[in-house]
Amino acid sequence: MSNVNNEVLLIVFVALTGAAVMLQAFVLLAIFFTVRKTARAAEEQMAEVRTTVLPAVKEARELLARVGPRIDSVTTDLAELTQGLRAQGAELEISTSEILERVRRQSSRLDAMFSGVLDTVDRAGAIVTDLVNVPLRQLSGVAAFAKAAIGTLRSGAPQREPGPRATHSPADKDMFV
Repeated sequence: MSNVNNEVLLIVFVALTGAAVMLQAFVLLAIFFTVRKTARAAEEQMAEVRTTVLPAVKEARELLARVGPRIDSVTTDLAELTQGLRAQGAELEISTSEILERVRRQSSRLDAMFSGVLDTVDRAGAIVTDLVNVPLRQLSGVAAFAKAAIGTLRSGAPQREPGPRATHSPADKDMFV
């Protein structure tokens, strides 16, 4: 009986192993179909990408091939233009500095000339003022003397006031009397 039991157990294990292998085969078959379906979908999408993207890439490549030399020439022209503008800017700065220096020198000369003219006019005014004031003061002194003399002759003897009396004033410095 022990033999029968071992045989039954062996059959059961073989049946279980066979069932496991069959289950594994079905799982592998299901994975195969899923992978094949996914591969077809990926192939279709790749074909769609090729039909839409590749022409755009080809057109972009052709555009770059046509426009590339023009872009190079434009960048070269821009670089030359920039260098020219820098050189002209430097020349303009030098010219402006020279002009400002000349203007500063000329304004200094004009300032000195006007200062000299104004000083001369001021001195001439002072001389004219002195030339007019001195004779007027002298004439005023003569008129004051004449008035005092006539006043003294009309009134008679002078009346003396007690205390010291000033004999001259500071305004009489240019009077010859």
